Amino acid sequence: GHRKITSDGKLPAVGSTVDLEEASYRNTIGSPELSAVWTDPDFNKREAAVYYVRVLEIPTPRWTTYDAKVYGLKKIQQKPAAVIQERAYSSPIWYTPR
Repeated sequence: GHRKITSDGKLPAVGSTVDLEEASYRNTIGSPELSAVWTDPDFNKREAAVYYVRVLEIPTPRWTTYDAKVYGLKKIQQKPAAVIQERAYSSPIWYTPR
């Protein structure tokens, strides 16, 4: 992608394709696949360790936004948020010394 980690260690937001009036979104941003190599700088082969990956979904309408569209509400409430980003965690990767 074109986003780069900033000097404070953060990655800029991916953006949003959410259309609040239509309670829809387009899956045209972000990456369909992520691959990386990471090395634990503190790895000690004599110590047990566990690792996992955390990912963020692109922004999508919250369920209340879909309801507002279905029931014909003219104004979509902003609290709770009309747009959300789901989070997911990978299965843990366990390392056990022999």
